[in-house]
Amino acid sequence: MTIDLGHHGDAEVDAGLIDLAVNVRHEPMPEWLAGPIRDSLTRLRAYPNDLEAKAAVARRHRRTPDEVLLTAGAAQAFVLIARSFPKARPVVVHPQFTEPEAALRNAGHEVERVILRAEDGFRLDPRLVPEDADLVFVGNPTNPTSVLHPAAEIAELARPGRVLVVDEAFADTTFRDGVAGEPESLTGRRDIDGLIVLRSLTKTWGLAGLRIGYLLASAGLVERLAAAQPLWPVSTPALAAAIACASPTAIAAERELAARVTAERNHLLRRLAHVPKLTVAGTPASAFVSVRLPSADKIRLELRERGYAVRRGDTFPGLGPDWLRIAVRDTAITDAFVSTLTDVIEERP
Repeated sequence: MTIDLGHHGDAEVDAGLIDLAVNVRHEPMPEWLAGPIRDSLTRLRAYPNDLEAKAAVARRHRRTPDEVLLTAGAAQAFVLIARSFPKARPVVVHPQFTEPEAALRNAGHEVERVILRAEDGFRLDPRLVPEDADLVFVGNPTNPTSVLHPAAEIAELARPGRVLVVDEAFADTTFRDGVAGEPESLTGRRDIDGLIVLRSLTKTWGLAGLRIGYLLASAGLVERLAAAQPLWPVSTPALAAAIACASPTAIAAERELAARVTAERNHLLRRLAHVPKLTVAGTPASAFVSVRLPSADKIRLELRERGYAVRRGDTFPGLGPDWLRIAVRDTAITDAFVSTLTDVIEERP
C-alpha cells in the first residue's frame, strides 16, 4: 500500500472546525516574543545576520556557535541531511513524523523502515536497526505516538561512521517532576560521534508560519550541512524569534507550559479511558495522543460533521486506518470532544 508521506495535520482543518489535528500551540503569543518579532520588521532592508541567534541558541544548550545551524523550520534540516549524504544507507524508525523519509526519497535514497510495534508500546529497541545503516532517523518524543524514549537507549544507536538524527521537535513539551529541563534530551551530548539533534520553535510558541528551527551537531557536521543551505535561509523576524526563545524567560515559560500540557494530557487520558473500544498507544509524553479505534477512518469523518478535526493515522508507516492522533487541548475542549467521540462510537451500528 502506498502511504501519503506528504499528508500533514493542517490538511484536516477547515473553517469552523475545532482543531485537534495540528500539534501547534493555539494561545496568544507572549509579549517577550511578539515584541522582538515586531521590532525586527524595521530592519528588513538589511540581509539577515544569524550570529546573535546562533550564539543565543548555543548558550541555551551549552554548545559553541559553530555547533549550531539555524534552519527554516526543522523540516528544512531533513532536506539538508538527505542531500548532504547521497551515498548513505538510511533507516527511519517508524511510526514517526513522515518528513524525514519524504526528504530522503526526494533526494534519491532507498529508505529502509524499522517499525516499532503497538504491542510493545512503540518502545525503541536499538537492536532492530541494521548494523550497516549509516544514517538513522528517530523521533523523541515521537510524533505521532507521543512516546518518549530513554536517552540512553537512543545513544545505543550510535556507531562509528553512522550519522544519528534525533528529532526533538516536541522535547520542550515533556515534563517530569524532579527533573530540571527536558528529560531524555540529547542536546547537550557532545560525546556521541555523528549525533545530530533537531529542534523546532514552531510548536510550543505557535510559529509554524514563521519557519524557525535549528540543529545541534559537531562543528564538522554543521559545516557540511550548511554547505547545502541556500544563502540567508532564515529571515530576520525568524532570527529575532530564535533569540527570544533561547532566553531565560522563554525557558522558564516552556517549563510552565510543559507542566500544564502534562496535566491537560493526563486529563485527556483519563477521559479516553472510558471511551468504548478505544486503546491509547504506548505511554504518551507529549502534546498529542495516538489511539486505536475500530473504523477510525470513518469515525474521523463523522467527527468532522460534528465540528472536530483530528489527525488520520493511515499516513504514518506502522499505523493504519484504525488509528487517530488527537492534540492535547484545555480541559473544556477535551471534555466536549470526548463526549462527542463517545456519542459517535455508540451511535454506530
